[in-house]
Amino acid sequence: MIRPSHVAATIALAALACTALPTRAADSYDSCEGRFIQSLPVTITSQGVWCLRHDLSTAIGAGAAVTIATNNVTLNCNGYKLGGLAAGDTSQATGVYASNRQNVTVRGCNLRGFNHGIWIDGGGGHVVADNRLDNALLVGIRVSGEHNRVIDNAVFDTGGATERTEAYGIIASADVIGNTVAGVFATAANTYLHGMLVNGDGHQVRGNVIRGLAPAGFGAAHGIVATGSGMTIEGNRVSSATLIGGNGIAGHGAADTFCLDNTVARFAGGITQCRPSSTNDSFL
Repeated sequence: MIRPSHVAATIALAALACTALPTRAADSYDSCEGRFIQSLPVTITSQGVWCLRHDLSTAIGAGAAVTIATNNVTLNCNGYKLGGLAAGDTSQATGVYASNRQNVTVRGCNLRGFNHGIWIDGGGGHVVADNRLDNALLVGIRVSGEHNRVIDNAVFDTGGATERTEAYGIIASADVIGNTVAGVFATAANTYLHGMLVNGDGHQVRGNVIRGLAPAGFGAAHGIVATGSGMTIEGNRVSSATLIGGNGIAGHGAADTFCLDNTVARFAGGITQCRPSSTNDSFL
């Protein structure tokens, strides 16, 4: 015999299923207001949220697949691909590019095969979040300007630009938080590689994972390099499968870079130019 309480529970579950929330993709489309990118290359000249709703590719070898030419733009790819692999290893093209703009956000994009995956040059107030970058030839993410954030991105297998001795997972003047950089290499001899190169004063570099840097010849690799004063480098995990030359973490100076709760494995230079910090620390 079926108990009345079981019947009531079944009805309640059925009602809940009928009122389920829409999918995440549908939610993100709601903000697009008809602003969809249909083909590449494209230049965005009006403010608002611009979206992808299917994969797109281009074979251009220079310029940018998506150029953001105005302020206050969000590019939301909804996990779809912006592909540039067809241009090959000599490509100079950028996946997403903006110059001297304000408040540019790039999120949810899957970029493959560009010389620079995402390049936001100057301006400020930018956010680069939740993107996946595969096979960028020289730089995965590059952001300059003021008051920027680079958060929760995955940058895989960066390198291979023809006759270049360097490659960078992330170059940023920003708070750089929660990113993964895995695999940075260059094809020329005596390579110099960076997982992250962080510029500007006072930024946080926190909770990042860096692995798989592969220098060639007499070159070196550096996991995290800070070039501004007053930075906090905290809770990062930097590792190599074998002992390699270079620094796991290189601060701006032992007097003004706070380093705490980081781990570095198999870098000859370990952690350098940092001020080992307790929970609270201050200096003049």
